[in-house]
Amino acid sequence: MSIDTTETKVAPKRGMSILFSLTLLGLLLFLWLLLGFATNSFWTPNNISNLLRQGAMTAILAVGQTFVIITAGIDLSVGAVVGFASVIIAWLLSVGLPVWLAIVLTLLMGVAIGMFHAFGIVRMGLPPFIITLATLTSLRGIGLLITNGSTISISDEAFTNFARADFLGVPSLFWMVIVVAIPAYVFLHLSRWGRYLFAVGSNSEAARLSGVNVNRTIYMAYILSSTCAAFVGILLASRIGIGNATQAEGWELQAIASSVIGGTSLFGAVGSVQGPLLGAFILATINNGANLMNVNSFWQRIITGALIILIVYFDQLRRRGSR
Repeated sequence: MSIDTTETKVAPKRGMSILFSLTLLGLLLFLWLLLGFATNSFWTPNNISNLLRQGAMTAILAVGQTFVIITAGIDLSVGAVVGFASVIIAWLLSVGLPVWLAIVLTLLMGVAIGMFHAFGIVRMGLPPFIITLATLTSLRGIGLLITNGSTISISDEAFTNFARADFLGVPSLFWMVIVVAIPAYVFLHLSRWGRYLFAVGSNSEAARLSGVNVNRTIYMAYILSSTCAAFVGILLASRIGIGNATQAEGWELQAIASSVIGGTSLFGAVGSVQGPLLGAFILATINNGANLMNVNSFWQRIITGALIILIVYFDQLRRRGSR
């Protein structure tokens, strides 16, 4: 039996995903209009650029996280991978490696971490929560050992200027979101490998009986997640000009929140690329607007938590109604 026989089931879900994404886009535009009336500085070019930069790195993390969540897994290590990647590329540049080679090696480090996670899940039988939580703790420690608890400065101005520059009036970091999103969309929604991710998240045993290599699919999901995180670490190092193992603490929760707000089901088999991207910028808009309106930062966390609870609750209702 071929997995392609599920195509008729995938089409309605894809239609619902597009409808939900349009709803999120409407919410994002509503927030932008509301904040435009509520503050005098929201629509200034400087603030919009900052908002796009703030949301860009979370958006890339959320896309990588989505691949994992669709398989009914979770990756708690992405924030630590970001910090560790910033240390690795800063160290590689400090020893005189060309920028392109340092970037390639740092991305390969992300691939290796993803392979380690998948090995722990597939071969050792560890729950995704445990293996990625262990990596979160370990990578922070390894990064601090490499830097001796300090930071590594980056002196290459061409590298550090990239994340601070604009192209055609749009921050370069936002262009990186597009660079990631287009192939991610093709992979997830227009290729058989994307259908395999959904199949594994829906029922891994049924997927295996249908001819899907479940283990290979899990490897693929976790490699993509860690590679996206390593890429964000490179962008973060470019933006702040240092490698610091303690950077990006809590970003894994932002990535998960963005993915869930974007319609990805924590139960697996439901998700998209465009949803988490919009979710990331909705969170960035809420945080940006709260800062402009001098709202206590604690309320920002409460609002994010409330959004997650509501969306997961409605996801449960949807699942019960589809049975």
